Amino acid sequence: MTRFLFALGAMLVACAAPAGAVSLSDALVDRMRGAQVVLLGEVHDNPAHHRVQAEAVAALAPRAVVWEMLTAQVAAQLTAEIIADPAALAEVTDWDKSGWPPLEFYLPVFQAASGAAQFGALVPRSTARAVMETGAAAHFGEDAARYGLADPLPEDEQAAREADQLAAHCDAMPPQMLPMMVEIQRLRDAVLARAVLRALEETGGPVAVITGNGHARADRGVPVYLQSAAPDVAVFALGQSEDGQVSGQFDAVMDGPVTQRPDPCAGFAKPD
Repeated sequence: MTRFLFALGAMLVACAAPAGAVSLSDALVDRMRGAQVVLLGEVHDNPAHHRVQAEAVAALAPRAVVWEMLTAQVAAQLTAEIIADPAALAEVTDWDKSGWPPLEFYLPVFQAASGAAQFGALVPRSTARAVMETGAAAHFGEDAARYGLADPLPEDEQAAREADQLAAHCDAMPPQMLPMMVEIQRLRDAVLARAVLRALEETGGPVAVITGNGHARADRGVPVYLQSAAPDVAVFALGQSEDGQVSGQFDAVMDGPVTQRPDPCAGFAKPD
């Protein structure tokens, strides 16, 4: 039954993909199959990236999928029957209020993953706000040191990450907020890594991770925290660029079309 669901997912992906869409090569899939954990990066609002993720999940048939977009509690409620019903999936995940791009973008991924165990690693906004007062390690818990959260970043890396956060927030973020934004990102990476190891322990793997490129990047994201906590686990990180543009290091990068979107910095522009 599980194999049938994955085959069905693959057919749905094929039907959803437009002519000329980017597709995974057999060689790239083989490389992914050599890993216990495969991170599938995305630009969240790019439908082409989600089609690639769905194709990868269908090809890899992972035993577990970890979602950046879902809490652990919500992911645990998902069944193949719920995933097969978009209305039920939207209701269980409360997707319309989640702040993520439309569920229809992610449906091919959910459908390809319906035979796998589902895990969530979303850090709620309330927790992220609290991190600004106490730091990432305190909120993560007793394993913070194992995941590398107990130690500060090297000064040059801290400065580079703060510069990235400033640019990501349209150069409008108060300077005193930047260290806390870096802390929140570190917490999210570590929480994803912890969920990955839990999924690997409970299912035996392989594990696929659906997440943004920033968390998937091998030089700064989840792979760093996995290396700290479980250095023997084989990890593969796929990044997905738009017109050749993506930040970070990955084991492979697939390029896709640019999604047309409003200028995210328009709201910060000063009136003439």
